[in-house]
Amino acid sequence: MTKQSSISQKVSDLSKSPVYRENIMRAVLLVEDSPAQQKMIANILKKNGWKVTVAEDGIKALKEIEESNPDLIVLDIVMPKMNGYEVCRRIKTNPSTQNVPIVMCSSKGEEFDRYWGMKQGADAYIAKPFEDVELIGTIQQLLR
Repeated sequence: MTKQSSISQKVSDLSKSPVYRENIMRAVLLVEDSPAQQKMIANILKKNGWKVTVAEDGIKALKEIEESNPDLIVLDIVMPKMNGYEVCRRIKTNPSTQNVPIVMCSSKGEEFDRYWGMKQGADAYIAKPFEDVELIGTIQQLLR
C-alpha cells in the first residue's frame, strides 16, 4: 500500500466515525485573549472535527459572530476591551444570535462566577483548568 493510499484509507475510516460525522463542518468561535490558551483549546476542538475561528477580545468576537455565524461559542471571561459577561449578554439579547450556544470557559471558578455567567445567558460554564473530555462532551451535548 502506498503512503497516499494509506492516508486516504485513514481519512475514509475517520469520516465513518460517529463523532467525526457529528462534528464535521460545525463552526466554533473561540474567544480567548491568551495565545497559549487559544492554541490549546483550538487544538482540542480541531482534533474533534470542528472548524475553529479565534477572536482575541469581546469587540472582535461580536464582529466575528456577525460575519461567520458560528454554531457555538467558547467564551473566556477576563479579556481586554469587553469582558465575557458583556459579550454573552449582547449575544443573548440579540434576536439574530440569541440561539447560539455559549460555553463560558474561564479561570474564574468560584460558584458566584458560574452563577453570574449563567445569569448572562451562558448555556454551560467550564472552569479552567479542565479535561478535554469535559469541554468536548459539553459542546457535543449543546450541538445536539
